[in-house]
Amino acid sequence: MIIKCENELIEIEEPKPIREALKTQMEKSNVKEIIAARFNNEVVSLDHKIDKDGKIEFINIENKDGRYIYIRGALYITSKAISELYPRALLTVNYQLSNAMYCQIDNMSITEDMIVKIRARMKEIIEKDIPIRKVVMSKEEAEEFYKREESLKGRLQTDVNKEKISLYYCEDYYNYFYGIMPVSTGAIKLLDIEKFRNGYLVKYPSSENPKELQKEGQKSLKQISAMDEYEEIYSLMKMNTVYKLNKKLREGKVKELILISEAIHEKKIAEIAQKIRDRQNVRMVLIAGPSSSGKTTFANKLGMALRVQGIKPVTLSTDNYFVERENNPKDSEGNYDFECIEAIDTELFNKQLVDLLNGKEVDLPTFDFIVGSKKYLGNKMRLEKDEILIIEGIHCLNDKLTSLIPKENKFKIYISDLTVLNIDYYNRISTTDTRLIRRMVRDYNFRGYSALHTLKMWKSVNRGEQKYIFPFQEEADCMFNSSIVYELSALKKYALPLLEEITNDNPEYSEARRLISMLQYFDTVEPDWIPNNSLLREFIGGSIYDV
Repeated sequence: MIIKCENELIEIEEPKPIREALKTQMEKSNVKEIIAARFNNEVVSLDHKIDKDGKIEFINIENKDGRYIYIRGALYITSKAISELYPRALLTVNYQLSNAMYCQIDNMSITEDMIVKIRARMKEIIEKDIPIRKVVMSKEEAEEFYKREESLKGRLQTDVNKEKISLYYCEDYYNYFYGIMPVSTGAIKLLDIEKFRNGYLVKYPSSENPKELQKEGQKSLKQISAMDEYEEIYSLMKMNTVYKLNKKLREGKVKELILISEAIHEKKIAEIAQKIRDRQNVRMVLIAGPSSSGKTTFANKLGMALRVQGIKPVTLSTDNYFVERENNPKDSEGNYDFECIEAIDTELFNKQLVDLLNGKEVDLPTFDFIVGSKKYLGNKMRLEKDEILIIEGIHCLNDKLTSLIPKENKFKIYISDLTVLNIDYYNRISTTDTRLIRRMVRDYNFRGYSALHTLKMWKSVNRGEQKYIFPFQEEADCMFNSSIVYELSALKKYALPLLEEITNDNPEYSEARRLISMLQYFDTVEPDWIPNNSLLREFIGGSIYDV
């Protein structure tokens, strides 16, 4: 085989694992702490056998795929340590908090003494650098295995149309983690555990600073509260894993599941509208959240709920308040940065907001994106006493946007799709992945973009969110979790064909395959079942709202 690696052509005479065949290249590579590789644009383990020509790139935690692998390795080591010390412990991986994963032991109360023992055992496992082996079984072999073991680890694989079932073994410990794993425990150089609430945090380094663990910082308490609320609801519904979701669908309870999910949203929106009314002096509602959170439908639904409370909503778009093109800041590459707050004419925006709150009529601008300038087309607005402004935009939680408006006149809402569903007890579904699939389907249905286009620009979207949205989420008066427990079952039908079009000629191929693998765990919910006022309709079409 002829392999191109690090701008060098290497001839390999017989199939060998990457870490054997390319040992010299790994040692002298500029990529430090290599954890996996990309072989013809597919992410693979360092134990993957090279059996054909191709291109290989090394990846580490600084790469998105490498970070996923590092986190899996960290959770695997922690789970192994806990299982050895407390064999009866039932572990659940709950959700990510910055550079840590919040987990619980369902049948035990964790103590500081336990944390000390687990941390020491984790350190021993890492220092021993024990191999983590992937064991592949046929479906028949797996069924026999589970009859003997009576275990839930990886059992979901036998429930879907998989010909091969895989488990990861480290000494006598085994478990299933969705995706590629490190080849040994020694690959996880930095790892810690700390007690948090009634569970524990598995802490790992960030991709930006892979050489140290994040120091203790402020945690997003409002995000935690929003996650907890939905965790509790779906636990009571016995709907916290994909296995349980699929079981409900196969029992013919699709309609019931959808109606309950939609009722949860309606109830929460009604509660937010009540809070706004109770504050009495609120004159504007500011809504912000990351891409594909469902902000437009939420704003429409909230407007209806406010009307029920006797409040008339009036929408105002920040998109018409961009600065003149020649004054728009540029990024480090010399391109216009339309996402920074300096791209907004905050002086004009605040002046008109003050005038509106004082009962004056204002001449609203309309921004012409082609020529890059504001125009005044006679669009007048006056805010009546029983009316309230609803403003949705990327900077709405940042007080710089509305600096002249008194705090008591503002009600800020952070909205995001904070997924509360696990593949199984150990494998969490990323909230970012759910939003990405929403975005992919919407981009194709309404903007004519391919899945490849969405994947190419997703990194830039995330960068803007990290910079302009996430730092301000704790400024919100309340959070709305727009997740819907059945949404990936519904989006699957749209997303899979789009992802299947991406070939290994593209760097995004590995991401496409990862998402395909995840979606295949879900049974399908047909779109005909979904109400036309559902937030999900914003992405698949057929909404009664103007989205």
